[in-house]
Amino acid sequence: MANWIKVGRLEDIEPLSARVIRGAEEDIAIFRTRDNQVFALRDKCPHKGGALSQGIVHGNAVTCPLHNWVISLENGEAQGFDTGCTQTYQTRVEDGLVYVTLTKV
Repeated sequence: MANWIKVGRLEDIEPLSARVIRGAEEDIAIFRTRDNQVFALRDKCPHKGGALSQGIVHGNAVTCPLHNWVISLENGEAQGFDTGCTQTYQTRVEDGLVYVTLTKV
């Protein structure tokens, strides 16, 4: 069974941006898309470890600020010709509140 942690209010995360929370082992970036979908990834690009939370969110992807790798918010996979993957976490939104589970997907 998943252990859900309240991150905060959806309205506190601007569309096309991220918020970082501390996990037990790593930082987790919580992303909000333009259409209010919420995703959670390990806040570390699989390429050179850039903070994905500082990247540009577009569609259901984020572009790493270091070397422009595009990472899917849905599955953590690098897009295009790049290869690699970052950890994803389940999220949910209930009554305007965002929750994440630290159980790795």
